Amino acid sequence: QLQLVESGGGLVQPGGSLRLSCAASGSSLDYYNIAWFRQAPGKEREWVSCASRGGATSSADFVKGRFTTSRDNAKNTMSLQMNSLRLDDTAVYYCAVGVYASRWSCPSTRGDYIFWGQGTQVTVSS
Repeated sequence: QLQLVESGGGLVQPGGSLRLSCAASGSSLDYYNIAWFRQAPGKEREWVSCASRGGATSSADFVKGRFTTSRDNAKNTMSLQMNSLRLDDTAVYYCAVGVYASRWSCPSTRGDYIFWGQGTQVTVSS
């Protein structure tokens, strides 16, 4: 059973940066697509970014140019570097992994991810 533990959330001012990390145990991330989702109060959980098993990445339009997903299979970790944070980036952020047929693309749908982290709060406030 794969387990994911997140870290790195916190309070940051608008325009600032944070780096979220997600450490996996119980299985290697080599076999999985990885993704980040977020959920703001009163809103549905939404896809943020993902990286395929082959290393191809994709991001939601609202974070393109600001957030970067990466994976370190040797350390069995994944990260989300968040720059130029905005007030509306405030949410609980979740890492997730799943199996997908293609090695070179990753899905953006919640149902394609089977293991989830516990979530970490990111608050952007002045």
